[in-house]
Amino acid sequence: MRIINCGKTLLKNTLLLLAIVATGQHAMAQAVDSLDIKIGQMILIGFREAAVDADVLREVSEGKVGSIIIFEKNIPARNSFASLKKITWTYQNAAPIPLFIAIDQEGGKVNRLKDKYGFPRSITAEAMGKANSLDSVRFYAEATASTLAGLGINVNFAPVVDLAINPSNPVIVRHGRSFSNNEDSVAVLAKEFIIQHRKYGVLTSLKHFPGHGSSLEDTHLGIADVTQFWKERELTPYAKLISEGYADAVMTAHIVNKNLDKDGLPGTLSKEILGGILRGKLNFDGIIFSDDMQMHAIAKHFGLDEAIKLSINAGVDIMTFSNNIAGSDQRTVDRVHSIIRSMVQNGTISKERIDESFRRIMRVKRQLLSDDRLSVIQQSYGKLQEENASLRQEVKLIKEENEELKTTKKKKRRKRG
Repeated sequence: MRIINCGKTLLKNTLLLLAIVATGQHAMAQAVDSLDIKIGQMILIGFREAAVDADVLREVSEGKVGSIIIFEKNIPARNSFASLKKITWTYQNAAPIPLFIAIDQEGGKVNRLKDKYGFPRSITAEAMGKANSLDSVRFYAEATASTLAGLGINVNFAPVVDLAINPSNPVIVRHGRSFSNNEDSVAVLAKEFIIQHRKYGVLTSLKHFPGHGSSLEDTHLGIADVTQFWKERELTPYAKLISEGYADAVMTAHIVNKNLDKDGLPGTLSKEILGGILRGKLNFDGIIFSDDMQMHAIAKHFGLDEAIKLSINAGVDIMTFSNNIAGSDQRTVDRVHSIIRSMVQNGTISKERIDESFRRIMRVKRQLLSDDRLSVIQQSYGKLQEENASLRQEVKLIKEENEELKTTKKKKRRKRG
């Protein structure tokens, strides 16, 4: 009697999926029971301290998390560069599929890598926008991008392309996070910011779609309704950068705009805004990141299950759970993962919708694979094919033996009769 060993399923499935992406054999993905892996790629989380978190490391190694985010609390106070590099390296080295390691490093107020830790000084987008040339944004963006690349951080949640429409805006304009009130200037400056990041292999994400610069409220604290204030020209920087090929990803805003979504759903949860405008009207087929799902605009007005359902069905590819807001520890990876899986199983979220996000994510992550790692994956894929062929042959032999055994039993029964 033969025993077929089918252990290490996650590792094999992961290697196979990576190989499929690396070699372009997308059709074969359906042959792999890969739902858990695909769901994991849609989850981005933060961690608690300036050290590797054992729980997060386990979740990363098990494929339950596809992205992590760095905050100031994660930066060791001493020997900051080398110590943070060790943290990101540890997580990345444990991941079966390359991680997106992200940060909000806009400059100025939103600046995790402060000069007090020995990192290059940064200035606000507003200060860059007020310069008489592109030299300022060029210099600071390159300093930022080169630092991120050295640290192993491969996604910068920047540039902000919100327009400084409302001088009293409490979250964007007040803190100098917008380049300008002029949509064309914002597009030009953001493009230069992105170019410098691409030189160092760091992905960027335009934010906050469909525009947060006209709001009177901060979505960290609650609902921000821009219905009466939002201007269509807030879409112009997105339209220009997407059409010119400078949009690696887009981050959503939790703002409410009833002129864009008749039901008044926040942008992150709105199929009309993400599917109808961003995907449809602007023809964006890159990755959509959600802003933090734990911000009060979402957490206080929608249950976790409902927020997950609406965001994924709206078109979000990667949901952010920063674990950087009071009371957010209850939203564990296992809980989020199980909610999504159960919704796929009961048809609330279609498997095809998960596949769409997985394809977008893996299309970009393929760029993060070094030639050496790609070669290892392809070799592993070849070995898996050989193992599968051997397994099929073994199954065939077992079936033949079973047929022979049945035939022998029939003959014996006939003789007894």
